[in-house]
Amino acid sequence: MSTTAAPPQVAEPEEPHDVRDERLGKNARLAAVLRRPEVGAMVAALIVFLYFAFSTEAFARPSGASTWIYTSSSFAIMAVAVALLMIGGEFDLSAGAMTGFTGLITGILMTHYHWNVWVSIFASLVAALAVGFLNGVLVMKTGLPSFIVTLGTFFVLRGVDLAVVKQIIHQVSVVNFQDVPGYDAGAKVFGSYVKLDLGWLPWVKVPSTGFLTLYAATFWAIVVVLVATWILQRTHSGNWIFAVGGAQQSARQVGVPVFRTKVGLFMTTAFAGWIVGMLNLFKTTTAQSTTGVGQEFVYIICAVVGGCLLTGGYGSAVGAAFGALIYGMVGQGIVYAGWDSDWLYAFLGVMLLGAVLVNNWVKTRAEQMR
Repeated sequence: MSTTAAPPQVAEPEEPHDVRDERLGKNARLAAVLRRPEVGAMVAALIVFLYFAFSTEAFARPSGASTWIYTSSSFAIMAVAVALLMIGGEFDLSAGAMTGFTGLITGILMTHYHWNVWVSIFASLVAALAVGFLNGVLVMKTGLPSFIVTLGTFFVLRGVDLAVVKQIIHQVSVVNFQDVPGYDAGAKVFGSYVKLDLGWLPWVKVPSTGFLTLYAATFWAIVVVLVATWILQRTHSGNWIFAVGGAQQSARQVGVPVFRTKVGLFMTTAFAGWIVGMLNLFKTTTAQSTTGVGQEFVYIICAVVGGCLLTGGYGSAVGAAFGALIYGMVGQGIVYAGWDSDWLYAFLGVMLLGAVLVNNWVKTRAEQMR
């Protein structure tokens, strides 16, 4: 009788007790942080704040902070809208002139034609959205760079703000319309403010400097940042914005509504211009033909400092808001420090170049650490 030997038992290798997913390593976590567009702007904002807070007396006082908070808030509203458009791969050079354009429409309708305040405000909104829609359609239908199309729109708005306004009211500004019936209702939404007594802070030595004034622009800016962040991170529209900015042709092939998305983004910047126009109008009770001219480049710089790439497909609303905060703090900090205010322009140039270099370096490092 023959017997068959049993096959040798092969011991299976034991699983190591400490198995770690390489995606959970320190490098991966650091890379995830570095890949956040707003990180660089947050750090830069903290450095700028600490520098001016310790080098000047007025900067960190509540009364002094009221000024740069208001300035930062106004720029943040536009910077966030411009950032969304840049993430979508486009630019809008008419964004600055739009703020003066909408303010003049509202002011003229209220004072010269005696329209109801809310009807005047709504009319300027319709005009702004129409310009934004036209910008988007021209860019998408003609294939021309948005830089060229919106530059043309910028000059058109400048001409309207100067020539047409002068033709109607024989001057280039509308002033002192706070006595117009119903003005107070609009001022409550766009021109109101609250005062907080922070005189108990240890660095407030003079009681009169302990009041922090928060204007309506600050609350509007917070809402804009929150809504824009929610859209980018939680909605299909946010995915579409990143898609059309990163690879427009591929996005179209997978069913992304490219035309609708980009036209909507141009209308968003126009809408933000209307908000800022109303905020300026009801705070200063003045609308001028030169309002906002030249600020379109500041909005782009704030967005770039906040992490947006000039090539599109990358950025965040929070980062753009921090970019605007940096601009506001530096602009007022230079005044408090007693420097020549013209240094602000030099700072803007350095800030733009530095942000582009840092963003590219951080993005490269983050990719290498995956």
